[in-house]
Amino acid sequence: MGRLPLLLLLPFLLLLPLTSAEIKTLKITSDSRPMILFERFGFTHTGQATIAVSSVSVVSSAGGTDPSRLGFFLLSEESLIQVLLELQTNPSFCVLDSKYINLLFTFRDLSPPPDSSFNHSYPITAPNEYSLFFANCAPQSTVSMDVRTELYNFDGREKDFLSAGLTQLPTLFFCFFVLYLAFFALWISICLKSIRSVHRIHMLMGVLVIMKALNLLCAAEDKHYVKVTGTPHGWDVLFYIFQFIRVVLLFTVIILIGTGWSFLKPVLQEREKKVLMIVIPLQVLANIASVVIGETGPFIKDWVTWNQVFLLVDIICCCAVIFPIVWSIRSLRETSKTDGKAARNLAKLTLFRQFYIVVIGYLYFTRIVVFALRTIAAYKYQWVANAAEEIASLAFYVVMFYMFRPVEKNGYFVLDEDEEAAELALRDEEFEL
Repeated sequence: MGRLPLLLLLPFLLLLPLTSAEIKTLKITSDSRPMILFERFGFTHTGQATIAVSSVSVVSSAGGTDPSRLGFFLLSEESLIQVLLELQTNPSFCVLDSKYINLLFTFRDLSPPPDSSFNHSYPITAPNEYSLFFANCAPQSTVSMDVRTELYNFDGREKDFLSAGLTQLPTLFFCFFVLYLAFFALWISICLKSIRSVHRIHMLMGVLVIMKALNLLCAAEDKHYVKVTGTPHGWDVLFYIFQFIRVVLLFTVIILIGTGWSFLKPVLQEREKKVLMIVIPLQVLANIASVVIGETGPFIKDWVTWNQVFLLVDIICCCAVIFPIVWSIRSLRETSKTDGKAARNLAKLTLFRQFYIVVIGYLYFTRIVVFALRTIAAYKYQWVANAAEEIASLAFYVVMFYMFRPVEKNGYFVLDEDEEAAELALRDEEFEL
């Protein structure tokens, strides 16, 4: 049954970030995979799983198929290692026979043709985070079926379709929406007070903040409707639109600030334009991958590939935004040797190096630390990773906007009376990265 691919696939899929559960209707067509992961969900003591299958068809090139060799089961993360050991020690072992899984039903329980359907709800007796799988232990067989899944916990008498660790997300996202709205109002106030020092980049930064706020509002509404009804009611479309605009704007603002555009120079150099021309199309691809990952799930055959595309593109973009900052620092170092304005250049170099450190810290935290939190946090506290990511993002916005705020005398234009001290600082501190 393709034991080696299965051994490689199981642990990899469980490490990937899965979408929050909701009511899903899926169509599986001529699928020969030995195991299909549908979704992962954190159940409380009031949890319940409802699985409905219809239009089931099994085609085998090896003759008859034992219906008990095909079925659905739940697997906790703690039991995963035990199942992997069973698969390694016994080449012909069928995961449906494992004592470590929670078997829901097999195709033996289906109604007779032509209906070939099944619909049942299962209460969760042991609260935990479970993955819903379909296993096909019948050799040389393909399966076609329509599947409807409902995974939820009861909150009183109401169903909560968000995982136990994600049910706090609507409130969390709405709180950050309010914070960014206040941030936007403050930014407008600062720009109006220093209207003569406002550059085009400041207006772009303001647009970035309001897009981030709208993105969070749509995320809050999306999660709220999924939580109470099981479907996003169209808020997921708005979420993806504002997420695309926000991410493209964020990378664009970082690149433009790194080049000194509208602060130090009115136009971009050719190499800086090329960075933008690379990053923006890559962000389009990354957002397409994000939509596919979020709106489908691991049950599609190319889901792992889309995850890999998203991670690769994100890494390339994170590396690309660093180059303009490095180029600006090197350019200022070269200029400081010839133009005789040591104090001014020292201030600019200090500011750019600080910005470089802030960008690196932000990218490292939101990509590495947040992923680690998602991996190690208990399933009931998965929201902590989202909170950490939003706190880090807000801190980054505050620091970046403070460093490059519109004031009469900012870091670009500070003049130090002691030129000799500045020259010594430039000579002693080479501003190597």
